[in-house]
Order: sequence, then C-alpha cells, then structure tokens
Amino acid sequence: MVTRLYTHPIYLEHLTPVGHPERPDRLRALNKVLEDSAFDALDRTLAPPGDAATILYAHPEHYIGRVREAIPDAGLTRVDADTSVSPKSWEAALAAIGAANAAVDDVFTGQADNVFVASRPPGHHAERNRAMGFCLFNNAAIAARHAQKAHGAERIAIVDWDVHHGNGTQDIFWDDPSVLYCSTHQMPLYPGTGARDETGAGNIVNAPLAPQTGSADFREAFLTRILPSLDSFKPDLIIISAGFDAHHRDPLAEINLDEDDFDWATGVLLERAGKYASNRLVSLLEGGYDLKGMSQSAGAHIKRLMKG
Repeated sequence: MVTRLYTHPIYLEHLTPVGHPERPDRLRALNKVLEDSAFDALDRTLAPPGDAATILYAHPEHYIGRVREAIPDAGLTRVDADTSVSPKSWEAALAAIGAANAAVDDVFTGQADNVFVASRPPGHHAERNRAMGFCLFNNAAIAARHAQKAHGAERIAIVDWDVHHGNGTQDIFWDDPSVLYCSTHQMPLYPGTGARDETGAGNIVNAPLAPQTGSADFREAFLTRILPSLDSFKPDLIIISAGFDAHHRDPLAEINLDEDDFDWATGVLLERAGKYASNRLVSLLEGGYDLKGMSQSAGAHIKRLMKG
C-alpha cells in the first residue's frame, strides 16, 4: 500500500492576520508529528505547480480574475470578512490545486493507492463565485472535475467531515448527479448551510450534528447516512475534505471527537474505496485550528491511510 503526501514550503507563505486561526503554524505542527518514525514509509512528494486553467472547472473566469487582482504587493488584503490574501497567496492556492490534481492522477495511474494533501489555503467554503471561510478556490471540487476530465471517472464522491459545512462544494455540485457530496458538520454553526433537507439533485447528503455531541453521533451519522449513500452510489473515486476541527480541543466548534474517531472514519472510507474504486482515495486538508488536536488527528488519519 503506497500512501503519498503532498506538501510545499509555499503553503507557509500564505499569510493571515495576527491571531487568525488559519495560520502557517498549522502545517508546522503537522510536519512535526510526521517526523515520527511511524511515517518513515510515507512517500513525501513536493506539490507540483498548479495549472490555473483548471480553476475554471469550478469557478468562472471573472471570479478568478477578482481573486488574482486582490493579491497585494505587500501586506494583507481582505477578500471576505474572515478571508485574507498576502503576496504569495496566489502561488500557494495554485500549488494546493496542483497537489490535489496530482493526487488524482496518482491514484488513477497507480503511482499511489491513496494520497494526503497537506496544503493551505483550504477550499470547501469557496463557492462558485465567492471566497469565504478562509477559502479562495475549492480544491476538492476542482480535483473531482479533474478526475472526470482527465481520467474519465463517472462518479466522484466527496466526503466532508470538517466541523463546518462545505457550502462551497454543495453550491458547485448542487444539481450534478455525477458527484455525490456527503457532509457531517455541527449545526447550527458557520456558514449556516447543511440542513438534512438540502439534497440538490438527490446527490447532496447532509448529516448535521448537534453542538456538544461526540463520537457516538458522528459514527451513527456515517453508519446511517454517509456509508449507505456511498454503497448506493458506488464511486470511482473518493475525495475526503479532511477537516479536523470536530476535535474536542478545537476553539471554533463544539463537537467532541478525538483521534480514534478520525482513524475509524478513515478506515470505513478506505473499505468503500477498496470495494468500489480500486482503492482510489484522495484526502485534502481543510480545517482544524487547535494545533495539537489537528496535527495528532491528521497524523492518525495518515497512519490509517498507510495501513490501507
């Protein structure tokens, strides 16, 4: 079983305001965890530069231009109430897209069985025409389209366990039955979307969790909502929007998961990838803002990917 890790120093150069939760230290904390000998077999690869043309898979040209024009020569520019860009943000965002697309290429060509992309900025809040929630472009949506366009994949499943609902991914695929979007998330919570009755073209499966719930409710949501949907859909590829902010230490939410829950969820998705998608699974880092909770949970997730 080959698990590849994509990351790049440019991700550390996407800067955010002092005190902002989505900060470069997130990746530094994860890199520290990955120094452990348990990760010696991890195939660590530098993220390739992204092709800006692939952003068009999920976002219109005028929106891409607005983001590009917002990049400052120095300092920070705010593009949304909680989303900022710095001089290297365009390069970082392109490298995040490049890594996500390369991960798709890897699992379809047999270069890896599964891939984890440790990148920033994250993506799942980026709607077709709007940057928000720390996100500029929707990495998971672009990667899903890349799988369809470059590899002929017919059915892509995106499973999002970030504690905040992936409104952007839902927006982009709302009426597209070729992409199944499944999400567990706290509700009520930012961004306010993700009710059970938001079903798109029958391809949107939301499993909201009440504040202060934990492992039992999270696993029940998978067992009763997420996994049956995957079994019916039989995807050619599974993409995980892997946020780790449902961890009990996280400051931005009130769901009480721990590392074992992310290990378990990774395992059941690997089983489905093995059953339907020739093991093809790509995982993209989204949220997670307590450095210890995020890095240890991501480490458990990657360790489980390596076991296959």
